[in-house]
Amino acid sequence: VPGGPHAAAEVLALAAAHDLTVVPRGAGTKIDWGAAPVQVDIMLDTGRLAGIGHEPAGAPVAEVGAGTPLRAVQATLERTGQRLALDAPSPGATLGGVLAAGEAGPLRHRHGSPCDQLLGVRYLGADGELVSAGGGAPGLDLARLLCGSQGALGVLVSASLRVQSMPASRLWVSRPVWTPLEVHDLVRTILAARLDPAAIELDLPAGTPRPRTPYPPGHPSAAARERHPSMSGRSGAPSRAGSLVVLLEGGPADVTERAERLVGILHGEATVAHSAPTWWRRYPFAPGDTALRLEVPISDLHAAVYALRDAAGTPVPVRGSAGLGVVHAALPGALAPDRVASILAAVRGVLVARQGRCVVVSAPAPVRRAVDLWGEIAGLAQLRAAKEHLDPEHRLAPGRLPGGL
Repeated sequence: VPGGPHAAAEVLALAAAHDLTVVPRGAGTKIDWGAAPVQVDIMLDTGRLAGIGHEPAGAPVAEVGAGTPLRAVQATLERTGQRLALDAPSPGATLGGVLAAGEAGPLRHRHGSPCDQLLGVRYLGADGELVSAGGGAPGLDLARLLCGSQGALGVLVSASLRVQSMPASRLWVSRPVWTPLEVHDLVRTILAARLDPAAIELDLPAGTPRPRTPYPPGHPSAAARERHPSMSGRSGAPSRAGSLVVLLEGGPADVTERAERLVGILHGEATVAHSAPTWWRRYPFAPGDTALRLEVPISDLHAAVYALRDAAGTPVPVRGSAGLGVVHAALPGALAPDRVASILAAVRGVLVARQGRCVVVSAPAPVRRAVDLWGEIAGLAQLRAAKEHLDPEHRLAPGRLPGGL
């Protein structure tokens, strides 16, 4: 647990001298994500590489220590009416952990992922050299290469990110949804309306007893729902309504006007709230589940979710950024590894022709050993070249990256 960048550099230099492997960690909230390292000699905790750089109040940039909890950063900036447009779901996560895992929350819809907001990083190479990257396209390319690398390309020390003013008003417009095809149609409608949403999030539960329609017989909305193609001819439809929720941010009058327009677009079922739903910024999986991440063009998100349901033989809880085509899903941890493998094969078979992918985020050990966590990786050759350049001895978190890198 080194007390600063130079102490952390000494740890890495010592590891290099004695041919020891090093696995960095932040708060440990995602330590079970991805592949397990093949060898761990030293666990390097970054918790003391924390703090927020002394920038003038209102500055558009903040330099934050990698070990700083994200919620502490937001609390500090909030006192001056600012924020980072980062809302990663992992409670207690550090900024370095969020970047190293490539984690993002609902705000990625409008502001991009945390890695998209990077202006520069300081990191330690495998030999302990302290490197600064940023300040231009080549430097940013290197900085962003560390995003999602699980600490296997370098140890993040600090990051510089864009800071923005806190929005004066926030409203959540929610509408019940029942099927992926219905979600597809609604998301297309919302995007076409050009309401500048900060987030478009979906929660489709596995299902409980289905409620009665809120409309009396003959009501136009009831008839429209029954006529919707997603309501018939599909076995395994969810038996409890999910939610499609749109976050609007900005000035009070502007946000109110946009919310009213959105309610009109979504018809009488939509409601407006001043706070997020309880599931907002939460994953649909629990410890012990097999957690999946599906990434697909938004026009094909419904096909991906249907493929997952068909392969599993039952509705599967799905949650995430429907407006971007990035969602998470959960398979029960009790499923046999070969059953999980067959589900993955079926889903990936559907996604391959749609430029999509399905990644196993975390899973019980027997499942990890039995399945391909990553599926086909288009940039594997570039990733291999980066590993050979930045960590030729494979000393940093060996085996954490795709391809056993």
